[in-house]
Amino acid sequence: MGSIILHLAARYLMPLLLVFSVFLLIRGHNEIGGGFVGGLVAAAAFILYAIANNVQEARRILRVHPRALIASGLLVALSSGLVGWLTGKPFMTGLWLKDPLPVIGKIGTPLMFDVGVYLVVVGVTLLIIFTLAEE
Repeated sequence: MGSIILHLAARYLMPLLLVFSVFLLIRGHNEIGGGFVGGLVAAAAFILYAIANNVQEARRILRVHPRALIASGLLVALSSGLVGWLTGKPFMTGLWLKDPLPVIGKIGTPLMFDVGVYLVVVGVTLLIIFTLAEE
C-alpha cells in the first residue's frame, strides 16, 4: 500500500472531480468548457484513483471498458449530427428545444455532440493511461 494521504485524497477528490467535469460539460455549450475539457477532468479523476490504488481498482470503479466509452461517444456525436439531417436540414445543424431548463439552459444537439466528445476523451485517455500503467 502506498501513501495513506494519497489514498484518502484520491478517495475524496474523485467524486468532486467527476462533478466538476460534468459542470464543465454542461457549462461548455454556453460558456468556456465543453466535452473535451470535461472529459480530461473526468479521466484525471480515474487516473488519480489508479495512481493511489492500482489500475485494476480504477477499472473496477469505472465499470465499463474504455473502448465502450469511445464507441458510445462516437455514436452519440454521430447521432447529434443526424438529428438535423433527419429533420431535412444539413448534417450537424444545431437544433435546440424551445424552452430552456432551469439550471442547464438551452438543450440541443451541440450539447449532445459535447456529450459524445466527453465520452470519447474519457475513453481514449483512460485506454492509453491504463495500457501504459499495466505494462
